[in-house]
Amino acid sequence: MTEIVAVCGNQLITYADELAALLVDTVDGGSSVGFLAPLDRDVAAVWWRERAGDVDAGLLQVWIARDAERIAGTIALSRARLPNARHRAEVAKLMVRPSARGRGLGRSLLDAAERSAAGAGVTLLVLDTESGSPAERLYRSAGWTECGSIPDYAEDPAGVLKPTTLYYKAIGPARALPDR
Repeated sequence: MTEIVAVCGNQLITYADELAALLVDTVDGGSSVGFLAPLDRDVAAVWWRERAGDVDAGLLQVWIARDAERIAGTIALSRARLPNARHRAEVAKLMVRPSARGRGLGRSLLDAAERSAAGAGVTLLVLDTESGSPAERLYRSAGWTECGSIPDYAEDPAGVLKPTTLYYKAIGPARALPDR
């Protein structure tokens, strides 16, 4: 059985090596998650550890999915930092270990992030993903709306510029704006 749990900053540091292995496997598998191949595992572990402060500050939430052996997946939710954007957050770093794919784990991780965001008063989620990637099927099936594509937005792990598709999802009632 796979359990999905939110982690605090100290736990993120504890799991950094396992998360680094997942990140390296994801990049080596060709998924565009912000890093180029080959990704050094130590560099990936440092990257995860550097997120701990944002987790403890409430700017970033990270969930891990653990099976009996190791971390099978992760997702992050980054809160907007500007005063006029407190109603929105960005979904990032949704990764599922190749051996755990095809069993609904990506959808479960996405659901966990969406539920948490709604519970925190977030009403709008955004994300971007490489155009044409398998992730697009997941987002569409989960009710996300495509709002455009940007050519040559990011390099894939091999260093080739690829387009990125932007998505959004309204997850709660819009807050009333004060009269001006």
